[in-house]
Formats: sequence, C-alpha cells, structure tokens
Amino acid sequence: MTAKPITPEAAARLVADGAVLIDIREAQECAEVIEGAQSAPLSSGASGVEARPGQSVIFHCRTGRRTEMNAETLAASVATDDVYLLQGGIEGWQAAGFPVRTRD
Repeated sequence: MTAKPITPEAAARLVADGAVLIDIREAQECAEVIEGAQSAPLSSGASGVEARPGQSVIFHCRTGRRTEMNAETLAASVATDDVYLLQGGIEGWQAAGFPVRTRD
C-alpha cells in the first residue's frame, strides 16, 4: 500500500465527499486543528483511525514532513488503498486559505 501526496485543494474536495482526515501530531502540538480531523498520534502508530474499508484517508501533520517520512507506516495503519498525505500539512492547508480552529 502506498500513500500519495495530495494538495490542500484536492484534499478539501475529498473531505467534502466523505474522506477521513487524520491528524498525526501529538496532543501538545495541536493548538490549531482542521475541523473534523480525527486525532491519531504517530507515537501510537496512528491507531484508532475510524475509516470504512475503501474510504479515502488523508493524513496530515504540521508541515507534511513527518507524514512523508512515515508514509508506509501510515498507509499500513488503515484498511483502505486510498491513502493520501496532505502536502504542506496544516500549514499548507492554512496557506491555501482553508480554515482551522483553536483546539478546545
């Protein structure tokens, strides 16, 4: 299984169509989050992702570097072949003009 890079714009379209967005950052790193993203820290093996088989999954971190470095592990953590890595992470998402919110 291979994770493919995806632009923030394409990721937003997939999320609107039902893709699952997964934030692999540790809790203390998450002052800002993308609305609707599930938390599955990399330190836990990105476990606990709630995605149906065949559902698209998009992983993100802060800049995209951590997801790139762990692409194989992340792809293997979900029961789907439709796995993506958000280019630029949450910073790329913000730079593309998409909203984030302050974590509760």
